[in-house]
Amino acid sequence: MSGGSLAVAWDDALTHYDFGPGHPMAPVRVALTIALARSLGVLDEPSVTMVPPPPATDAELETVHDGEYIEAVRRAGRELRPEPMFGLGTPDDPVFEGMHEASALVAGATLAAARAVWSGSALHAASISGGLHHAMRRAASGFCVYNDPAIAIKWLLSAGAERIAYVDTDVHHGDGVQAAFYDDPRVLTISLHEHPATLFPGTGLPGDIGTGAGEGYAVNVALPAGTGDRGWLRALGAVVPDLVRAFRPTVLVTQHGCDSHALDPLAHLELSVDAQREAAVMLHDLAHEVCDGKWLATGGGGYAVVQVVPRTWTHLLAIAAGSPVDPSTEIPERWRDMARTLTGETAPSTMTDEAWTGYPSFSSGYDPGDPVDRAIMRTRSAVFAHHGLVAHL
Repeated sequence: MSGGSLAVAWDDALTHYDFGPGHPMAPVRVALTIALARSLGVLDEPSVTMVPPPPATDAELETVHDGEYIEAVRRAGRELRPEPMFGLGTPDDPVFEGMHEASALVAGATLAAARAVWSGSALHAASISGGLHHAMRRAASGFCVYNDPAIAIKWLLSAGAERIAYVDTDVHHGDGVQAAFYDDPRVLTISLHEHPATLFPGTGLPGDIGTGAGEGYAVNVALPAGTGDRGWLRALGAVVPDLVRAFRPTVLVTQHGCDSHALDPLAHLELSVDAQREAAVMLHDLAHEVCDGKWLATGGGGYAVVQVVPRTWTHLLAIAAGSPVDPSTEIPERWRDMARTLTGETAPSTMTDEAWTGYPSFSSGYDPGDPVDRAIMRTRSAVFAHHGLVAHL
């Protein structure tokens, strides 16, 4: 695996993105991730630079969001009252004090990561508090207020990037990012998610492929509930590398929601931390293959806040830093004590779920009796021809 420098956009104030007690999007998950990465020495690597981000400006937010919506977010966080027209004040997106400021800082972190990659100050950059891929132009949705991946992609395009590939491995469809670029052939959006028949937001069928000049540039892999490591990695390998290679992006942007894990309380896939780590390795290597290593990685969903999120995203940061953490590595007791103090949970003892992540390549043969293979083929049939690729083996 090729190495490279890593800029990590981080400020402790990013934990102020907090919908309150009992909400699944607990900010402790990102705090514990940074603490685990520190305790394992990942953030002390010579290749790593910590970048304190400024908040996104209104002008930057307005590249994706309507000005009236931004003002509604600011007003809701000041007056602490719902703004139903804009999706604010729902169970998913309750109003909290300083909502605009906290959300703008998350967007600013992902923008800072994008700037680091584009300027060349770092080959890779990470914004683990980011990945808020459901936010729409005029509405909060699915725990997401401002759509930081879309804002960062807009900035990269304005800075001169010719083509951006966005790969979303969150268990939920990356609907907000797709919507922002649905007619734009400069941005290839690929979302690998649980089938919309069984999970929020209820979108992301293989036939959703973009419109106008963007037809063929929205890609959706809708996997059946219960899909585990073998099928998920087979689907990732059967769709993503071929399309990204054909598209030849200037920068690769990835969203690493880890709510596809078997322990996640909000979804129905059955992945291990080991499979999620394998995906990060695949995407890292793909960035080096197709766009000279220019890679911006974000966090995303993930609600097993002790058992899954810190391990998966620490692996992500270590891979991006060029110093992968061996899955058999023991987790420091001091971090486990911290996790217990903050959450009451007993943390895992190692960085692995001890799961085998090998999988047969799709090129080994299509099995029409396998629901995962059928899902793969639906996606390939819908979009591969648009990129000069052959869908059928």
